[in-house]
Amino acid sequence: MLLVLLALFGCLSGITTVLFGFGGGFVVVPLLYHLLRMNPATTGSAMQIAVATSTCVMIVSAALATLKHWRAGNLNREFLWPLAAYIALGAVIGAALVGALASEWLRWAFILYLAFTLLDCLLREGFVHGQASARPLGPVRTVTCGVLIGGIASVLGVGGSVMSVPLLRRRGLGMTQATAMASPLTLPVALAATATYLITASSDFGARFVGYVDLSAFALLAFGAWLGTRLAARWIGRIDDRKHAQVYLGLLALVLLSMLWS
Repeated sequence: MLLVLLALFGCLSGITTVLFGFGGGFVVVPLLYHLLRMNPATTGSAMQIAVATSTCVMIVSAALATLKHWRAGNLNREFLWPLAAYIALGAVIGAALVGALASEWLRWAFILYLAFTLLDCLLREGFVHGQASARPLGPVRTVTCGVLIGGIASVLGVGGSVMSVPLLRRRGLGMTQATAMASPLTLPVALAATATYLITASSDFGARFVGYVDLSAFALLAFGAWLGTRLAARWIGRIDDRKHAQVYLGLLALVLLSMLWS
């Protein structure tokens, strides 16, 4: 039953990556956190392992989603580079710090960040209804936002979409393009963070682990993510823009409730 559950959540991760830009963290982190808390050997590092395994799954789901959106013509180079480079820099910094942070502190940081994002998108204009025209980021904002997105995303294992999608949405992109851009912007976070997590674990958790990454969970989640991206590809560009934004916020709210319940 557990194997099926991991594959199903991996599939959901693939679907949300393609349609909403979630790199898998909003689906994978809560599930793994719940499961790892049940094992005495991993209880103390449950959040670190969940985040590390999540970033590893992001490599698969984000790469597949990027390919789907590239074929659909939804990627805009002006919004991708050099923002992606600064996101990668922030991801390395964040991943290097995460081992020194308590698991419970990370859980509450995750919760507070979700709550802030939801309130910001609901109360400040420009997300649900969008903007009139696209405006690329300036040099200073590119550096600042890139490093912050990468750092926070790698610490929380959320791929950066929680920051990049609202940011790009308010710069005038439709939800299809904003969520499409989140996938290639997730890749530097996933690659940099995963590499760091593989070598920085402070404990030996067993044969199925490399660093903080749970290999058995990763394999099942990655298979599910592959299946999910294939299922979701047919819906690219076919969802009404306003409804797309509203469902995005609804998914964030569900994950917030899940983490509060834990």
